[in-house]
Amino acid sequence: MTGPVVVGFDGSPESLAATAWAAREAQRRDCPLHLLHAWPRPKRDASERHHPVERLAAREAELLTTVDVPVSSSQVPDPPADALEAAARTASLLVLGSRGLGALHGFLVGSVSQEVLRRAACPVVLVRTGADEPAGPVLVGLDLDHPTDEVLAFAFDAAARRSAPLRVVHVWSPPSGTEYMAFDAIGGVQNELSAAEQARFTDLLEPWRERRPEVDVTADLIRGSATVAVVDAAATARLLVVGRRLRRPLLGTHLGSVAHAAVHHVHCPVALVPHA
Repeated sequence: MTGPVVVGFDGSPESLAATAWAAREAQRRDCPLHLLHAWPRPKRDASERHHPVERLAAREAELLTTVDVPVSSSQVPDPPADALEAAARTASLLVLGSRGLGALHGFLVGSVSQEVLRRAACPVVLVRTGADEPAGPVLVGLDLDHPTDEVLAFAFDAAARRSAPLRVVHVWSPPSGTEYMAFDAIGGVQNELSAAEQARFTDLLEPWRERRPEVDVTADLIRGSATVAVVDAAATARLLVVGRRLRRPLLGTHLGSVAHAAVHHVHCPVALVPHA
């Protein structure tokens, strides 16, 4: 998608951090940046709308001095989740701010962000307040049982644009029931399963290594809990990329367990990339 980077703005510290990150990302992508403020109040409340409009214009003017790409803004009289979802239909990336949870280094994700994460058609990045994007690799967590092309394409592109290494993590666990086998049998089965997972992992990444040779790739196969392993690995990452399955309305709109853990407990920016 070649649309703009769209970022939600409401004047809060979280949205200031999000707009700063979004401006740098728009610069990396050489695409327009658009600040969006949703104000779901009747149009007759002009006095109440005046101050947010001034803050929006001031932030737009600030960002124009920091990047060499077009910067624009708009205010719409719609509920924030609806406005952001609509903007995501033509955006290449949607960026939202999120509060950190103090020493827990996590996200406190509000109802608007949760709705947008579930519904947005384009990748969504959550940015917490605090320091700029930290140093370290781009980290991507993969589930080999689901399509990965969109997730890997985003991760390789993000690493290349940052001239950063890419760490690819796949977490696996033995099937239930093996814990009841004899000790010697358990070791043999788990070694065999680990080798099979490693072969799948290697086969999946090899075409991407050939396609993007400029990216320095490290691949880690980890046994354990995917939610725990990905959150732990993200402690040294500058950006975490995870997939988010697009679901039909009848199947619900819940985030997967890894995505849910990532947006609540990871310190660095988190990109959720939709896939079929």
